Amino acid sequence: MAVRRISKASKRRIMTFGIASIFMILYFFVNSVQYIININKLENEEKRLAQELSDLKSEESNLKTEIQKLQDPDYIARYARENYLYSKDGEYVIRIEPKEPEEKEAESKINYKQIGLLSVGGIAVAYFIIRSKK
Repeated sequence: MAVRRISKASKRRIMTFGIASIFMILYFFVNSVQYIININKLENEEKRLAQELSDLKSEESNLKTEIQKLQDPDYIARYARENYLYSKDGEYVIRIEPKEPEEKEAESKINYKQIGLLSVGGIAVAYFIIRSKK
């Protein structure tokens, strides 16, 4: 069997096209990854904007109902009394603010450091009283 020899020019041509094809394949993969990332970002933005649109539509419907309610004079009078402390003649307005959740929590919390110090102090006092009686 005859061994076929490849000329130097052919080797150079194969190396040149091989390197060029490797760069083209790498370029294709890099661009594909960039397009996939871009598509993912756009899908996330679409979801966010769809959620924002639904929030704005619900706010719009709430505002439309509020506009309809504000057409009623009785509602306007009640709204002014509740929010702006207006009153009728001979009527007194007393507003009682609800306690803040932090205040309720602070009142119900037990301070274990104080209890520990009091118990240690009580033990020390009892020790000195017993010792002084001996």
